[in-house]
Amino acid sequence: MTMEILATADTAVCDRFALDSGIEVQSLVEAAGSAVADAIRTRWAPRLVWVLAGSGHNGADGLVTARVLREAGWPVRVILLPSPDRLAAGAERALARWAGPVDPPDTALSDTPDGRPGLVVDALFGAGLSRPITGLAAGWIDWVRESEVPVVAVDIPSGLSGDARPVDGPHFAATLTVTFHRKKLVHLIEPYAQSCGEVVRREIGIPAGWSEHVAPVAHEVHTPLWHPDTRPDGRPFHKHARGRVAVFSGGARSSGAARLAAAAALRAGAGVVTLCAPPSAVMVNASHLTAVMLTRWDGAADVGDTLDGLRADAVVMGPSMGVGEPARDAVLAALETGIPVVLDADALTSFEHDPDALFSQLNGQCVLTPHAGEFLRVFGPAQAHWNKVERVQAAADRCGSTVLLKGPATVIATPGMTPWINPHASRWLATAGSGDVLAGIIASGLAAGMTAHDAAASAAWIHGDAGLKLGEGLVAEDLPATLPAVLQGLAARRRQGAALSHLLAHGS
Repeated sequence: MTMEILATADTAVCDRFALDSGIEVQSLVEAAGSAVADAIRTRWAPRLVWVLAGSGHNGADGLVTARVLREAGWPVRVILLPSPDRLAAGAERALARWAGPVDPPDTALSDTPDGRPGLVVDALFGAGLSRPITGLAAGWIDWVRESEVPVVAVDIPSGLSGDARPVDGPHFAATLTVTFHRKKLVHLIEPYAQSCGEVVRREIGIPAGWSEHVAPVAHEVHTPLWHPDTRPDGRPFHKHARGRVAVFSGGARSSGAARLAAAAALRAGAGVVTLCAPPSAVMVNASHLTAVMLTRWDGAADVGDTLDGLRADAVVMGPSMGVGEPARDAVLAALETGIPVVLDADALTSFEHDPDALFSQLNGQCVLTPHAGEFLRVFGPAQAHWNKVERVQAAADRCGSTVLLKGPATVIATPGMTPWINPHASRWLATAGSGDVLAGIIASGLAAGMTAHDAAASAAWIHGDAGLKLGEGLVAEDLPATLPAVLQGLAARRRQGAALSHLLAHGS
C-alpha cells in the first residue's frame, strides 16, 4: 500500500479538475482553512494567534483559519502582506467573511499592543514558490524564528519549495504543517522535511477521477508488499523454497558486517543463508555463526562455482569486503551468474573510477544501496536544480537497476517505475552496520522471488520499523533480532486489511 506524492504543478491540476467538476473555489478554501483550524484546536488550548496571510490561495486558507478560530472563541490577529485591493478572488472573499480588523504589512511585529502571540499561522506563500523571500515577509520570518513561537504552516512552510528544490533565503520552521489532498516532496525529503514539523494531510473535496489527470512524482510506502513467507497455493514449503542467500565476507579483521547482513537475511525470511568467507576469515566467522552456514571462497575465480554449489537465489556483496581490484573482480564474477545481487559499501566504492564497468554488467534484478557518499562516488554530482528523487531516478536509469539511496527518507528508484520514498524510520538507524542489515533484508526478498523494486522498498520500511521499535541507543546488532516482531506486526496488518476488505465487499 502506498500514497501518491504529487508535484506542485499537479496539485494545481487537481484544484482545476475540482473546479471543472463543479466544485466552487470557496468550497475548497473553506475546507482547507477549517482543516487547519481543527488541527490547531486538537493540539493547543486557546491562545493569541497571529495569522500572516498572503495574497493567493494560501492567504485565503489562512483567513478562513482565522475566522474559524475566532468563531470558536480564540483571540486572533490578522496581518496581511499585500494591500486588500491586491488579493486574488478567493482571498478577497475570505477577507470579506473575516470581517475583522486587519493589520497592514508594515506592522512592527516586535511592538504589539496585544502581547506576544502564542501561535503563528504561516499562510504567506504556497507550494509553488520558486524565488527567495525578501522584504517585509523575510523580516516576519526572521522575527518569528527568533521568538521561538510555534508555527502552523498552511500547506508548506513559506520559503520552501514544494518540490524539495533548493531555495535561498529565509523560511519558516513549522511545528505543524497541514497539507491538502496529497503530500508533496518537501514534506518527506530532508533537509526540508524537518522544517515542516508534524505533517498532517486532509482531504478538501477533490472529486474522484483526479488521478487520471496527473502522474505522481513518487509513492510514500505505508504497508510494504513483503511476501517471502507465502506462496500462491498457501501450502507449507521446504526451507530451500524460501530462498537461498549467499553473503560474501571480508577478511579476518572485517567480517562483522557480512555477519550482520547474513543474520538479517535469515531473520527476514530466507530459508538458507550461507556466509562465504575468504581463507583468512573462515575461523573467525565459524566462531560466531550458528544457523547461518559457512563456506570458503578463494577469490574472484571461485565466485561462480561457489554460488552454483550453494544454488544461491540472491547474493550480498560489499559490506566490509575491501576496496580495490579483488572486490571489483568478485562483483563482476557474481554478476556473470545472472543471480540477483545486492551491492553495498565496498562493492560500489571499488568502481568509483570506472562505474560504467559495473553498470554494463548489471541486470534488472540487482539492487544498489549507496549512502550519500557512495552515491556521489559512483554516480557523480547531479544537476544543481534536481531534487533528491530526480537524482536517484536518473541514477537508476543510468545503471539499469534499482537504486536505494539510504538516509532520511530513503528513496528507491527503478527504471520505468515511479520512485518510492520511505520516511518510516528512526534517526537512530544512523549507526555503523545498519546498512548491512538492510542489504540482508533486501536479499531475503530477492531470494523469495520478489522484484528488485518491491524487495528494496519493502525492506526499507521493515528496516525502518525495526529502528522505530528499538528507539534510542540501538546498535546494528540489535536489528536482526527485532525483525520477527516487525514481520509479525506486518502480517497482522495484512490480515486486518484483508478482513476489512472482505467486510466492505460482502457486509457482515
